[in-house]
Amino acid sequence: MLTGLFNDKESSESAYRSLRDRGYSDEEINVIMSDDTRKKNYATDPNSELGSKAAEGTGVGGAIGGTLGAIIGGVAAIGTNLVLPGIGLVVWGPLAAALAGAGAGGLTGGLLGALIGWGIPEDRAKLYEKGIQEGGTVIGVTPRSTGDADYFENEWKTNHRGQHIYR
Repeated sequence: MLTGLFNDKESSESAYRSLRDRGYSDEEINVIMSDDTRKKNYATDPNSELGSKAAEGTGVGGAIGGTLGAIIGGVAAIGTNLVLPGIGLVVWGPLAAALAGAGAGGLTGGLLGALIGWGIPEDRAKLYEKGIQEGGTVIGVTPRSTGDADYFENEWKTNHRGQHIYR
């Protein structure tokens, strides 16, 4: 798993686009941002591919019930992203599916617990948690090859202002 923190809309958009341009699908790309970041940066931008994807989960809670367990279970059924009102996160990709599989118990540790459960070491998860709380976005992918991993690590650091790139 390769992950990075992107502190603004432009760097998040460009890092996401780098994955899509290299042939990765939304089903392979993990994204975590706060619901506040989604609202601030993407709610009113119809031209943002990342924003359009982030908006998909906004109605999930109301559509399938108010409990966290129902929301997570519904994600598995409808295959969309996840807006978690209790902890204020927007999550999509394989991570959302993993959380759905874990049920509500998978989120008992809040954001930090979700990141650690995703396989991020605790010290790095704390950096990501702080970055998300400050308006950043964490993007992750399981690279298909060492070449892809090298490419994204370099690309994200050099061209997309990525921070705390973890591989």
